[in-house]
Amino acid sequence: MTGVSGVTGASASPALLDLPEGEVAALLPRVPRRGAAHPAVLGIAGAPGAGKSTLTATLVAAARAEGLRVAEVGMDGYHLAQELLIARGQTEIKGAPATFDAAGYVHLLRRIRAGERVYAPRYERGAGNPIANAVEVDPAVDLVITEGNYLLLPEGAWAGVRGELDAAWFLELASQVRQERLLARHLAHGKDPERARAFAYGSDEHNARAVAASRERADLVLRLRPAAPPSGRMGA
Repeated sequence: MTGVSGVTGASASPALLDLPEGEVAALLPRVPRRGAAHPAVLGIAGAPGAGKSTLTATLVAAARAEGLRVAEVGMDGYHLAQELLIARGQTEIKGAPATFDAAGYVHLLRRIRAGERVYAPRYERGAGNPIANAVEVDPAVDLVITEGNYLLLPEGAWAGVRGELDAAWFLELASQVRQERLLARHLAHGKDPERARAFAYGSDEHNARAVAASRERADLVLRLRPAAPPSGRMGA
């Protein structure tokens, strides 16, 4: 595994890379390598619906196929509980930066970098709540991949995330495609069409603009594109 160990700052200008979706394994040489006493930490940021979870799952599988020990920790595990959002009147902006425990997330990353064994929460999208202590991160793993919308935000407690990442990638996707995916996701998880559209084109889009403004703090801006169909004769 190649790369540079140690915490990096924001790049002066992030590198840009267009890559077919089927060639995610080609990204492996770009992941940071393990430090002497702790795993490397790779952060994948991007707007809601950009495909961060899919990219992460594919990258984890590719890394494991190469014999690397990898753990996955999602920022979404630090969603505030639905009960608390109801009490605070924040259910209609669920997913906004203020509806996460950003300080708790930063603390988790610091513990990982300190070489501790940690038990991270996992967000259950269907239930709409995080599950505490659901993901074990062994300090012996080579790489921890963490993904979420707000890894590169420079405001508030979120500002502490970037310094805990050995490398940060920003995933981009065409807005129309991203919004269509978000709408389908909201419908699949039980929202009626009107409320699903309100989230996809309202709150989610507001959050996407905030995320886009943090793009320059990444090391790499990644644009995945569908693989070209195989060439051949056109048949009936």
